[in-house]
Amino acid sequence: MIKSNKSAIDKLTALWALNESGLGGFMHIFNTPFTGLIVGGLSILFISLIAYYADNKAQSIFKALVVVLIIKMAVSPYSPLGAYVAVSFQGALGILLFSNFSWKGLTLVALGVLTFLESALQKLLILTIIYGTELWEAINIYGQWVQKKIDVFIDSSASSLLITIYLSVYGLSGIVAGLFIKSIIKIIAEKEEEDFYLEVKDKKTLQSKSKGTFKAKLIWIWLATVSIIVLSFTFFGDTTFGWQKGVYVLFRSLLIIMFWYVVIGPFLLRMMRRYLEKKESLYKDDVANAMDLLPYFRQIIRHTWKETKHLKGYNRFKYFIANSISNCIHFKA
Repeated sequence: MIKSNKSAIDKLTALWALNESGLGGFMHIFNTPFTGLIVGGLSILFISLIAYYADNKAQSIFKALVVVLIIKMAVSPYSPLGAYVAVSFQGALGILLFSNFSWKGLTLVALGVLTFLESALQKLLILTIIYGTELWEAINIYGQWVQKKIDVFIDSSASSLLITIYLSVYGLSGIVAGLFIKSIIKIIAEKEEEDFYLEVKDKKTLQSKSKGTFKAKLIWIWLATVSIIVLSFTFFGDTTFGWQKGVYVLFRSLLIIMFWYVVIGPFLLRMMRRYLEKKESLYKDDVANAMDLLPYFRQIIRHTWKETKHLKGYNRFKYFIANSISNCIHFKA
């Protein structure tokens, strides 16, 4: 394949935007509880491929990042601030690594590990800010209760063990993602360059999830977490005032969530959008081009999934991803 290909970079940018905006691209095919890991892995795959094709890696990744964020802002206006932070971190890390190191081998693994760990640590930080140390105390209480029941005792606290396992899973997933990306790039690089044509029968207007869906999910998660903490302190804790601590967590978390979503979150999002709106005029042609490609790419992805049905398991997943990207890169309208 010819490197330094502007068309390929533009199409990879569109694929990255499709992946980040929740518009039914690759994630329309997969129905899995590991959606976050797959979305994160695909994002760093697109960043790595942009670096593979680009001469000026930092400039190309930065431009792609801005275009992706503008599209995300346009089609997923209710995305939380954390989503923008995660995408920005991926892009910034890609710029840092690919500007200083080769896109091969260890750089891809480092990108995978650091990106996945950032995602995991962001979640842990948010939980701690909202629920305080009481969340981890509640987990420790549950852990002690379970140990007594099964008559097994470990030196480490339940929360420390849980966090270690959680971070280890994300770290190992990052290593796997890095190695997987290397294999995908190799497949794409070895494919013959052929224009890909596909008749698009249905160019539906792109729609993202509604704000109501996100709010409902947030409320259910909050209720479940608070219930677990309250029950822990009330029924399993040794303190006489366990239920009071549970009530404290209830009101504390509610106030923090309200303050975040009413004051801090909207303020930071407004600043982010103001910055992106300034950049929008500079990249309006790139944004329009990417938006035009999204409906085509959704159908190419579905077509490629059917095309790889003769393969099974991991092989199907690998060649589906590689062939989908290759088909999108070589797509001719």
